[in-house]
Amino acid sequence: MGLGALKSGWQNQTRHFGHTHASQYSNLVFDNRGIGESDKPLQRYSTSEMARDTVELVDHLGWTKPRQLHVVGISMGGMIAQELADLIPERIASLTLISTAARIPRSIDAQLASIKPRLFTPDWLSAPDPHGTFPTNGDRFAAFELHKRLLPPAIGLSRTGFVLQAIAAGWHSKSDQQLKRIGKEVGKGRILVLHGDRDGMIPARPHVNDLVRGLAGGRFRGGEGEGDGDGGDDEVRSLVWEAAGHALPVEKTDEVNQLITEMVQKNN
Repeated sequence: MGLGALKSGWQNQTRHFGHTHASQYSNLVFDNRGIGESDKPLQRYSTSEMARDTVELVDHLGWTKPRQLHVVGISMGGMIAQELADLIPERIASLTLISTAARIPRSIDAQLASIKPRLFTPDWLSAPDPHGTFPTNGDRFAAFELHKRLLPPAIGLSRTGFVLQAIAAGWHSKSDQQLKRIGKEVGKGRILVLHGDRDGMIPARPHVNDLVRGLAGGRFRGGEGEGDGDGGDDEVRSLVWEAAGHALPVEKTDEVNQLITEMVQKNN
């Protein structure tokens, strides 16, 4: 998950893959260090160190076979996923990077203000809550954030953990050479890059261009339904939705679930 986000942020995906289609998939979601039910060590965090946390976790589960892991990461989690692919490329069956970047400006602190309009588009925030529990999607998100902040620090949002995660995200950087190695060793056709063109946290441009160019040396076309490498199995595929924000697994639940399903089925 992304900066300051709990593993429950994947609930639309765990409902689809872990419940509706439980007989087909084994799912793993977890809190990154610094938040939720994971440890919150008081030390310098980095996305590479958080990727090593992930390796230790999947090793503990015995998920160590070649091309066994279908990895999905959003925002800071997408940065961690890049580092994971750099650490254990031979174990990655597919890599889906959502609303993330190869490197971001050091001014990330300025992007942490006004979270709601930066995560979601105005149209989505004002639309009715599809579950009927709250008047709008924005109200549902506000309630979730309030719940997260009211949880005890041991299982919820720790101010220290949040700041340390922010430092890790702010200093994340994968060079073009490192991205090229990931693309080569994981396999370009195993990688999918997703973004929204109204992402207020990590803008689609230039980050999608930089990420795809680094991973595959590909061009970027963008637009809903279009992406780099749509026609070949050996190219990185990218897709940028029009009028979509940062939190694509929430805002574009069905579409994201379908794309992840296609990546899993294609690369099994």
